[in-house]
Amino acid sequence: MTELGLLFDVDGPIASPVTRTIAIPSIVDDLVALAAAGVPIAFITGRSDAFIAEQVVAPLRAAGLDDALAQPGARMFGVFEKGAVWASITADGMGAVEVDHTVALPADVVAGVRELVATRFADHMFFDETKRAMISVEQRTDVSSADYLAAQRDFDAAAFDILAAHGVGVRLGDRSIANPCGDVPFRLDPTIISTDIESVVLDKDRGAERALEYFAALGPLPRLWRSVGDSRSDYKMADHLHQAGYEVAHVDVRPADGILDRPYRVITEGDLIHDEAGAAFLRHWVRTLLG
Repeated sequence: MTELGLLFDVDGPIASPVTRTIAIPSIVDDLVALAAAGVPIAFITGRSDAFIAEQVVAPLRAAGLDDALAQPGARMFGVFEKGAVWASITADGMGAVEVDHTVALPADVVAGVRELVATRFADHMFFDETKRAMISVEQRTDVSSADYLAAQRDFDAAAFDILAAHGVGVRLGDRSIANPCGDVPFRLDPTIISTDIESVVLDKDRGAERALEYFAALGPLPRLWRSVGDSRSDYKMADHLHQAGYEVAHVDVRPADGILDRPYRVITEGDLIHDEAGAAFLRHWVRTLLG
């Protein structure tokens, strides 16, 4: 067993936030090489299982992932929608998709947000039809970041009003409204390319816990871990590992948003950001472990 485990966010360190694909070929090659070497690798993302199957697993399989995962001790796992959905990734590809329906949004709210996008915001964003439990509305790739972010503010306010009108407790930043039971079970989470509407129990620490449970069922866990992400919530992967007693450091590939104060080491890749930083991180470990 290789004494290293890896937890990756996808948008940013693996997939380009511009193209939404793996744009740097070495990322694919190095993930396959590390998997073959016995490094347990989990993708912990807000993306849907369909996105990961198409944009991550498919290019990895084309580069030899099936053979890599056929090696003794090889382990790979996917946690999607921040813990609401998950699946194994094996030498046969992505396994059966499991869904925690207890955290899903009501169907009438989903329909209302879908209509909101279609009637008012389709010029800037699209409704992600592949999500199973949460709602995601994403920037169109032909729209500039500045134009999208300006429209996103209006969308977020309008979506908040839809949930409130349906009696769904929801939070957006400092603004919140409770449901009739006095609870606020959902939140709007804006990112640089999307807004997620999700259960408050979903986050990257939940995803990390689920991934470690899967890996532990297959064999001993490494003591050394690295988590890699581009948002402040991605630190929660390392938070979970640290609290569970593992030796961990977090790799921040967008440190300009602010490096958080944590009891474990935070790593940056010099002036590199996003997938260029992710590629440099992976290449370092390939050289360290495989020479």
